[in-house]
Amino acid sequence: MALWDFIKGQFIDVIEWTDDTRDTIVWRFERHGNEIKYGAKLTVREGQVAVFVHEGQIADVFPPGLYMLETNNMPIMTSLQHWDHGFNSPFKSEIYFVSTVRFQDLKWGTKNPIMLRDPEFGPIRLRAFGTYSIRVKDAATFLREIVGTDGEVTTDEVTDNLRNIIVSRFSARIAGAGIPVLDMAANTDQLSEILRERIAPEMEEYGLEMPKLLIENISLPREVEEALDKRTSIGVIGDLSKYTRFSAAEAMTKAAETPGSNMGAGLGIGMSMAMANQMAKAMNQPAEQAPAAAPAAPPPPPKQTVWHVAEAGQTRGPFDLNTLSQMAASGAFTRDTLVWAQGYAGWTKAGEVAELAQIFGAMPPPPPPPAG
Repeated sequence: MALWDFIKGQFIDVIEWTDDTRDTIVWRFERHGNEIKYGAKLTVREGQVAVFVHEGQIADVFPPGLYMLETNNMPIMTSLQHWDHGFNSPFKSEIYFVSTVRFQDLKWGTKNPIMLRDPEFGPIRLRAFGTYSIRVKDAATFLREIVGTDGEVTTDEVTDNLRNIIVSRFSARIAGAGIPVLDMAANTDQLSEILRERIAPEMEEYGLEMPKLLIENISLPREVEEALDKRTSIGVIGDLSKYTRFSAAEAMTKAAETPGSNMGAGLGIGMSMAMANQMAKAMNQPAEQAPAAAPAAPPPPPKQTVWHVAEAGQTRGPFDLNTLSQMAASGAFTRDTLVWAQGYAGWTKAGEVAELAQIFGAMPPPPPPPAG
């Protein structure tokens, strides 16, 4: 019996997958003729699932664990093939190991610029790039939709299609967002999450999920960036005339300091004479006759007060002092007429206003009432 047990043990399969490539998503267990012995040991490690494919049909999906491939733990396989041959007749099936770990730092980016209408700059082109991660969520769906009969699938074989999906959805989202270009950097986190949620249903159709998607950079064409840099420089400089004078002074100083330069010597002499004139003026000893000072401009005329007149419950005016004088001469304006001007609290009799009293100075007061 010991010899028989030894011979029988040599035919017991140990089915497992140890991967150190970090980019392999699916690997098919290779066995000549795809013959899997009844009672074989299947080891599925953490971060993996094993998919049994029997006669072109997905039979079982095994999560992490150690399994003996026997009838009692393979109910689906039992319905596909009757297990009555025992040790002498192995069954022919394919076993695919699918990695369920997260594949990170996958790149995406726009091959061609995206055209959009910016609220500030008008029509503009921009590019964007970033990273994303994927993970197999449904191994059976992934095998049906992506793998097919391929014995080994790496991330490079699926990222081209995923990259096209990301760029297409990003282009549509950014073009319709209406976010100014200068504010996009402050909204990349929000845009990334919206984009990830938008792509999630399409990922599920392939049996995948996208745990993270990042927009790392949104850039403008080089010409536009140079124009923005100039615009920023002007804003930093401030007063352009002062900056021009300062630049000219610096250029003159450097030229004067250049040894053996005739221009430097001439500029140095000119600067010395200018400094001497300034010092002489400061000491009330002008080096040259100063131009006569321009006559001072006359002060502006005083502001004239205008008046509003209240008569019979209605307001008239405004009238200046000359007009009121003419009205007083015709009897249309008297000491008892109510007047108001800016700065006064309320209506006042004209005779009680010092500025208007002069109008009535040469006029006799009203006659006394008749004796009773």
